[in-house]
Amino acid sequence: MMDIFDTKTISPMLIGKDEAAFDSDEFIFELKWDGIRCLAYLSPDGVDFRNKRNKNLNSTYPELSHIHKQAKSRCILDGELIILKEGKPNFFEVQRRSLMTNQLKIKLAAQKLPVSFVAYDIVYCNGEQITDKSLLERKAILERTVTESDRLTISRYFERDGLALYKSAADMGLEGIVAKRKDSKYYFDKRSSHWIKCKAMMDDDFIVCGYYDKGKAMVSVILGAFDGERIVYQSSVAMGVSREDYKIMSSIQQVEKAKYYPNFPEKDDAVWIVPQLVCTVEYMERTPHGGLRQPVFKGLRDDKVPLNCVVRR
Repeated sequence: MMDIFDTKTISPMLIGKDEAAFDSDEFIFELKWDGIRCLAYLSPDGVDFRNKRNKNLNSTYPELSHIHKQAKSRCILDGELIILKEGKPNFFEVQRRSLMTNQLKIKLAAQKLPVSFVAYDIVYCNGEQITDKSLLERKAILERTVTESDRLTISRYFERDGLALYKSAADMGLEGIVAKRKDSKYYFDKRSSHWIKCKAMMDDDFIVCGYYDKGKAMVSVILGAFDGERIVYQSSVAMGVSREDYKIMSSIQQVEKAKYYPNFPEKDDAVWIVPQLVCTVEYMERTPHGGLRQPVFKGLRDDKVPLNCVVRR
């Protein structure tokens, strides 16, 4: 049997559903970190960060190159890369950082707004895969295995009182909370209803199908998602598109609407592009016709592929 630490081919377990916040003796509750999900392979020789697409991230986050020294044994941690700005996780900044390739810009960004890794699970420790252990057992192993530092922290959890934690998160302007069953096992690359997202604001990932310039530095992005084998229109969003994101979108090959998006609404002066980019959009709720109420563009992401963006029912 191959050692998952050596093969480095695993993908993290995923949240299975969204619900309103609740209290329960069968669940623990954690803050939902507004960051980039990844697995961290820690050994005496160093650290290897992998995103959900198994892309190595080490060169993008050099300030985390020494966190393997905080682990008492070889391990694989599940968690998120976050940037704190004004005391709160800032997805725009960590997303902006994830798209950087120039090493000088990365170095300057690391000095100005350093990234931290928040660990909330452990799936491998000291030569053993521990995914069959319960969540609370894994949490205990995580606390015994890792020593915290400025760049590596362990996510705190609360028992039973999910509503109180949710209210505190909402009052602080945070994303929300995640509820996890205490006895849940860990399943690689699977969505589990044992992990539940309770958000103050909703968000989703969409395919960037095109865009159009509305003038005065305003760009509206046309969003799509897969419904079976075809891409269907979801909505459009104009708020929050940065110059960096627009530069990336405008570099993608343009296509004919009739060939790629025949069922999309007509958009004056729209530029249609190859469906290869994924973005995250935050919104209050879905309209009865499937649109997004008060959408805000949170940024492009390179850890997901368009096939992962599917229509919500």
